[in-house]
Amino acid sequence: MSERACQVETTPRLAQWRIESLASYTYRKSDPFKIGLWNWYLAVEKSKQLSVKLFPEVSSLTREQPPIASFVIKVVSPSSPNCKTLIHPGIRDRQLKNSDDFVWAIDTLLPGRFIIDVEFLDLKIVPSSGGEPSSIWGSYQVAKHSAATALTTLGRMLADGIHTDITINARDGSIGSHRAVLAARSPVFRSMFSHDLKEKELSAVDICDMSFEACRAFLDFIYGNFQADEFLGHRLALLRAADKYDLSDLKEACHESLLEDIDAKNVLERLQTAHLHRLPELKSSCMRYLVAFGKINELGEDFSVFLQTADRELIAEIFQEVLAAWKGF
Repeated sequence: MSERACQVETTPRLAQWRIESLASYTYRKSDPFKIGLWNWYLAVEKSKQLSVKLFPEVSSLTREQPPIASFVIKVVSPSSPNCKTLIHPGIRDRQLKNSDDFVWAIDTLLPGRFIIDVEFLDLKIVPSSGGEPSSIWGSYQVAKHSAATALTTLGRMLADGIHTDITINARDGSIGSHRAVLAARSPVFRSMFSHDLKEKELSAVDICDMSFEACRAFLDFIYGNFQADEFLGHRLALLRAADKYDLSDLKEACHESLLEDIDAKNVLERLQTAHLHRLPELKSSCMRYLVAFGKINELGEDFSVFLQTADRELIAEIFQEVLAAWKGF
């Protein structure tokens, strides 16, 4: 079988797979081809009848936002008299996740080579925020482009200091910002600027418990200018700020990230952080690392110092975990 035997030719909405004659009891799957946001496959199986399948490639996008497809699919036999064509009645708004979601069983066995022709009439997706499905070729792309442009504009407002009207004073530096943006993202900032507090009068907010770099990362997140390295370097400071200024999305992002790389160097600090900021999943993971995996014994002096300064309630929880583990042996 040649390299081109599994290749599907495409235009933005049309896919054609040219197949040489199939032996009895044959299964063949195409190479992946891109239509819309997804990679797709066609597959044929020949036994007593011919079965044709269309399905998206397994991916995180397919799991989270599977395509809702409308299409017309045909099988064309160019070598048969009058170029015999079999046309499926058509699919409208069917969600496709795996290879069993669309199977076309054809009783007619076509001799010689044939073409599978798929014309995608529409592909819809449910927005990640929920709601009704929308076409990726219509309002979805416009909205996506509009959102990206808005985020870029906000980021430029912060980076270039365009018409700033309030100053954020960090521990070792100051950054110009915008009341409206801060108030829209944080109910705490909104309250500051809506009442006769010193921040409203002085046009400044003191965040003296954050370094300039951490404060910049905090504002970048608020303005939609997310920087991965910046975020990873200041996760604990960002978590504290998220709690203080009631940014639940930032708090959850920090929480999920802190769960990913617990080790002997950071477990005690993260355990204390989880306790202070009410993060039960992070606390449970740290406890499991220390107790279930027996890492307390490896911390030595660091654990002794931790016990001298940690919250008494947290210390009691640690010893309860240790006692429960001992009883389990």
